[in-house]
Amino acid sequence: MLAIVIPYYKITFFEETLESLSNQTYKDFKVYIGDDNSPENPSELLKNYENKFDFVYQKFENNLGGKSLVKQWERCIELTNAESWLMILGDDDVLSENFVETFYKKKESFQNSYNVVRFSVVKVNNNSVPISDRILNLEIESSKKILFDNKRSSLSEYVFTKDKINEIGFKNFPLAWWSDVLAVLEFSNFDKIYSINESYVNVRISDISISGSLHFEKAKEQASYLFYDYLLAKKKKFFNKEERNFLLEKISKRY
Repeated sequence: MLAIVIPYYKITFFEETLESLSNQTYKDFKVYIGDDNSPENPSELLKNYENKFDFVYQKFENNLGGKSLVKQWERCIELTNAESWLMILGDDDVLSENFVETFYKKKESFQNSYNVVRFSVVKVNNNSVPISDRILNLEIESSKKILFDNKRSSLSEYVFTKDKINEIGFKNFPLAWWSDVLAVLEFSNFDKIYSINESYVNVRISDISISGSLHFEKAKEQASYLFYDYLLAKKKKFFNKEERNFLLEKISKRY
């Protein structure tokens, strides 16, 4: 079974997220919503979905995301049960109706060979209007291409084996910036990932999101420095000389 974990904080686009879960053509999934002590209570909204899909809602007594988004992810993941696959879905992102269905249809192709499954993406704006074409991926591809081919990436487009999440975990960078990319690299052992293009995630770029806001540039630069430093200090063996030089150039610009 598939666990869909939502670290909740903002209600602005949350109904669209819930509606996309309600509209799934295949219902073999469970949703775990971890409320980061948000001032925007979603309880009334969630009542509309009580009989539409299986979910657990937990409001935490303290806010963690303001200090560490990764720690908020971790306590939301702790809500899950025996599911073997897990995704972390943004509270403003939206799944295509066939997302879960294609996951299970393709499962035989990846379940014993890959720890990371990636879906295609459409970037949308505040008004849910697409601002990109559907971004497709090769079915089987090196996870390192995210770094060296300058590929965009967002946490909501990935499904991971929970074993790898429990074994390795997410690195706690500021704003969790690059934490998702490092997870893709480490969970795949810097090797291949499997991609599904028949379904997609609408990833929102808005002025209230970290990725779309200009208010966090200093923290993003700090996270970038720590990310490249970690790769060079801890994971150098996975990179050839040319790739190491690329990483050195990246870190020197942020030093």
